[in-house]
Amino acid sequence: MTRSACLIFNPVAGQGDPEEELTQIRSLLTPKINLDIKNTTKEIGADQLAQQAVKEGATTIIASGGDGTISAVAGVLINTDTRLGIIARGTANAFASALGIPNTIEEQCQIILEGKTKVVDTALCNNKPMIVLAAIGLEAKTIKQAEREMKDNLGQLAYILSGVQQLQTLEKFDVEINHEDQIIRLKAIAVSIANAAPPTSFLAQGPGQTIADDGLLDITVITSDNVAETVATSYHLLQKALLNNDAEHQDITHWRTNKLAITTNPPQRVAIDGDVVCETPLTIECMPKSLTIFAPAQPLDELSKQEANLLPIDSEEKSATNLSNVRTSFAILGLVSGLLILVFLAYLLWVKEFF
Repeated sequence: MTRSACLIFNPVAGQGDPEEELTQIRSLLTPKINLDIKNTTKEIGADQLAQQAVKEGATTIIASGGDGTISAVAGVLINTDTRLGIIARGTANAFASALGIPNTIEEQCQIILEGKTKVVDTALCNNKPMIVLAAIGLEAKTIKQAEREMKDNLGQLAYILSGVQQLQTLEKFDVEINHEDQIIRLKAIAVSIANAAPPTSFLAQGPGQTIADDGLLDITVITSDNVAETVATSYHLLQKALLNNDAEHQDITHWRTNKLAITTNPPQRVAIDGDVVCETPLTIECMPKSLTIFAPAQPLDELSKQEANLLPIDSEEKSATNLSNVRTSFAILGLVSGLLILVFLAYLLWVKEFF
């Protein structure tokens, strides 16, 4: 029996050719899924199209675009029985990466065709849906500076260049965080509240690994005083994230909670899932196990020991897999470390021009 689904396609996401990508998606999915394709426009957003699809009785909605598109569709599907398929074609693709969803259209379509699902958490941030993270301070300013045209031309490099510019005017702000009858007051340059964030979102990696279905939000506050300290702090966060370890650094404060309220002085811009949408103050609440998504088969390290022992895994294959994971981690670490060094050198060159 042929399945049916609504495909919500953002034609301006990412750097690829949207016509070619849509053709590829259709060729991969239509042999087994009857697709109702709806394109976003400047006038009609992904959330409106998702609402329309739900009213029309869609039980599966596939979001194809960046984190903003996927977040908008997911927001409509919170606490419903409608399943979400993800074809990530944006600049960062943080949500897909955090969930272990591969980064090619072919592999993402295969996951949807296989039909395996997972129920994950979402959150409400000032009553706006959030699936990845909310960023205050440095990251929000970086996202704001990296405009659409810049991302289209440079991809993730746009965020690096934007970050260089923001480091030149690094300023602390007063932040007050109220959670579980406690009040925490700090002077910060960045605050991140994460639901599901990959290691590349390193300013959100205080707890070492965000867990998408634990019913908790991961809070990371960066309190470094200058550029050199910020670069060192970011490097530490990335290292710990790749090793799934908690950060231990004098300029990092982190904890987990299910609900919090944040005020800042002065008010700060807030980026939710990659888009700057509001300013502080904020109230954020986790919505446990509120979104059903198509996801890869559960990794071995997430299975119970009893289940793992029942799986026939060849020892050589297991060793090769572990070695591959280690090599991948070091490759990412080397790449991002190099980018951080370039950021610091760029800042030094900028300073030199004035002395």
